[in-house]
Amino acid sequence: MPLASTYWIGLAWLAGCLVAGGTVSAQALDKVTFGTNWVAEAEHGGFYQALADGTYRKYGLDVTIVPGGPNTNNRILMTVGKLDFFISANTLESFDAVAQNVPIVDVAAMFQKDPQVLIVHPDRGIDKLADLKKLTIFVSPEGMSSYFQWLRADYGFKDSQIKPYTFNPQPFLADKNSAMQGYVTSEPFAIEKAAGFKPKVFLLADEGFAGYSTLIETRREIIEKKPSIVQRFVDASIVGWYNYIYGDNAPANALIKKQNPEMTDALLAYSVAKMKEYGIVDSGDALTLGLGAMTDSRVKNFFDEMVRAGVVKAGLDYRKSYTLQFVDKKVGLDLRPKHQ
Repeated sequence: MPLASTYWIGLAWLAGCLVAGGTVSAQALDKVTFGTNWVAEAEHGGFYQALADGTYRKYGLDVTIVPGGPNTNNRILMTVGKLDFFISANTLESFDAVAQNVPIVDVAAMFQKDPQVLIVHPDRGIDKLADLKKLTIFVSPEGMSSYFQWLRADYGFKDSQIKPYTFNPQPFLADKNSAMQGYVTSEPFAIEKAAGFKPKVFLLADEGFAGYSTLIETRREIIEKKPSIVQRFVDASIVGWYNYIYGDNAPANALIKKQNPEMTDALLAYSVAKMKEYGIVDSGDALTLGLGAMTDSRVKNFFDEMVRAGVVKAGLDYRKSYTLQFVDKKVGLDLRPKHQ
């Protein structure tokens, strides 16, 4: 049966509820638990928007967002059935799940671009990514096993350049001939605030690192047994992201600050502005297929890139890592401002 548009699905569901009981009752909602991969932040804003403004409820879902953090592994909890959905940081995590024979699948990619950047001091003659080969670079162990292998393969970076990144910018600030990893949505803001200068950033996605980020991930059994819940969660999250990026995101930001009191209005505004400026959420295929878009060609391109870099094995059946069943339906395109 052809999949109806989001509008007609939502209208049919709402009509059924009204006929049955006159109002949409809490008992009519499907309970969903969704684990994030870090504490509440703007990079999760669309999900919080869909919760805070009632979008999930409009799609028949009673969603609980379970924040992640340094001492929380929500991905494991999702894998063992304690959570229904999870935010996967990048496509590589999904490839690794296939390699480990873990039956979890990406069902939407909310970030068309990985927000990973390398940050350098201004006015140091660093004009292109290849120029960073002459700098010391602060990289985390996760970065060493992922994007840095790509930098080695495609740009000739060397292991001898690396020093451990401990999520503290001070070593970078003290050495003008260094670079450090970060997210375009956060670390440059912290550096500018702490040191009083605007750093130069290189978004790896714009340099050829082609993986998706902030993917919605779930267990294969949920896809097989509860496809309607998956579809409604994906669609509602897409609507949430459109409203967070382009609409009134005050409801989401209030909820984010409630769950993460250390979050500031200034950082939230900065993060949203950078997501828009760099097309983190809405660019590429999402411009025509809607937010959350994924394509076979894009995943294959990234897989081939990672094989070349030695990060994944050529024989891996990477197609098991994702499905296009729930995306590319142009959901929410009408919510994008006309000038975009």
